[in-house]
Amino acid sequence: MKIATVLRNDDFTREVCASLREKLYARPDNLYRFVDSPEEHPDLVLSIGGDGTLLEAVHQYGFDPTYVGIHTGHLGFYADWRPEELDEFVTALEQTEHPLVAEYPTVQCRIHTRDGQTHQKWALNELVIRNASLSTLVACVYINGDEFETFRGDGLIVSSPSGSTAYNKAVNGAIVHPSIEAIQLSEIASINNQAYRTINSSLVLPKHHEVEFIVMNPEIMIGLDREQAVWNNVRSITCRVGVDKVRFARYKRLPFWGRVRNSFITG
Repeated sequence: MKIATVLRNDDFTREVCASLREKLYARPDNLYRFVDSPEEHPDLVLSIGGDGTLLEAVHQYGFDPTYVGIHTGHLGFYADWRPEELDEFVTALEQTEHPLVAEYPTVQCRIHTRDGQTHQKWALNELVIRNASLSTLVACVYINGDEFETFRGDGLIVSSPSGSTAYNKAVNGAIVHPSIEAIQLSEIASINNQAYRTINSSLVLPKHHEVEFIVMNPEIMIGLDREQAVWNNVRSITCRVGVDKVRFARYKRLPFWGRVRNSFITG
């Protein structure tokens, strides 16, 4: 098995990775080989850190490998294992030939600029749109080609089911199980008064639906998971459920609602 690692940048995480490599190299059958780049096509990618490290890993290695998270960061929603469980993980890796694979839907995005270019993007957690300055974001929202509302406010979020526990949750969006292939549109501080109206609620859209934003601002900030950039002259952004899914290898049982409970209730 070819294994790649993506690490949080701190000494403790590097120590955890070194210990894990030592334990795997000590196995007598020599089944494991560590690789360092996507071109070497790893079978398994180990994200050692927090959820940000996992997002970095999936954007670096894409949809072909499976992923396992080892938690050394601040928030470990995607992680199954802790550093004190390395021996247990190595044993599970050795004894489980075909682990359960959980497939998490993504958000597929197309960014259209006024000069006719189209940029294909995707996110495991969410797309976030905000005005590049502190002024109001203005965007016309269309669902399946039909006008829905004109949004005025701080920003818009389009999240995946797993991303529904991230920024989306902070603006009171719903938590959606990853087995439901959907995207969720949530508003950030929308303006609602006698002159302007928005739905002011999160919308959950099935995979055959598409949401489009016609952008009125000349310059906006677009966030895709950990990537953030200022974009000029964006004409529109369309989002739908992605064709590809991120695959997580489950070497122990930790259901989605257990992750939610551990992350937000029990700690």
